[in-house]
Amino acid sequence: MYTFTDKVVLVTGSASGIGKAIANEYAKLGAKVVLNNLVETPDVLEFAEELKQRGTDVSFVAADVSKRDDVHKMKEHIENTYGTLDILVNNVGASLIKKPFAEISDEEWDLHSDVNLKSVYLVTQEMLPLLKSSENSSIVNLCSSVIRNGGIIGGSAYTAAKGGVDALTRALAKELAADNIRVNGVSPGLVDSNFHAVNVEERYPHLIQEIPLKRVGKPEDLAGAVLFFSSPHASYVTGEVLEVGGGARLK
Repeated sequence: MYTFTDKVVLVTGSASGIGKAIANEYAKLGAKVVLNNLVETPDVLEFAEELKQRGTDVSFVAADVSKRDDVHKMKEHIENTYGTLDILVNNVGASLIKKPFAEISDEEWDLHSDVNLKSVYLVTQEMLPLLKSSENSSIVNLCSSVIRNGGIIGGSAYTAAKGGVDALTRALAKELAADNIRVNGVSPGLVDSNFHAVNVEERYPHLIQEIPLKRVGKPEDLAGAVLFFSSPHASYVTGEVLEVGGGARLK
């Protein structure tokens, strides 16, 4: 149904979880994949080697996507290696601290903004010249279901930052349409990934019972939505944010 043969794809935060699943699906469908992680780890190198053994043109760049210099170096790597970029998936995100709003420090607030929102700003801005050099490029931002439901109590800093990603997705869709760059978002619901420091099935049974499909999402569930948005099948879709949460928004 889909093919991404010879398309150059950057997936930020692709060493594990949702990002890894997204990168893996692009690789299966012929893309040239640029992996990214904060640091070089045995796991990400093993994943890159696995993709190479399967015939994927893959490279890895260690970069802190909340730092301009790191992101610029990643852009130079892609430019020097491939000369262009067809698809950007801004996947990096984290809910790092849970505490009452009144107790959040400036540093904690800024940290959530840097990881979740500033990273999208920096990576997208740096990659724009490469995306513009592609005939039909696409950006997919990972948002969150918290932009609709407000998130959990104690997660306001994360929720606010993800709300910014949602708004930026729509703003960029308007602005970049003139460059034939489509911008969409995917909002995960409750997903079993390393985003959570706990076993989600054990920790959140009450939430699972409220999901119409009665199960926790898998990283691969998100990958399908991301691939759709960046495929020719979505060539007339931009500025949309799709929630992938097992029907949770129906409640």
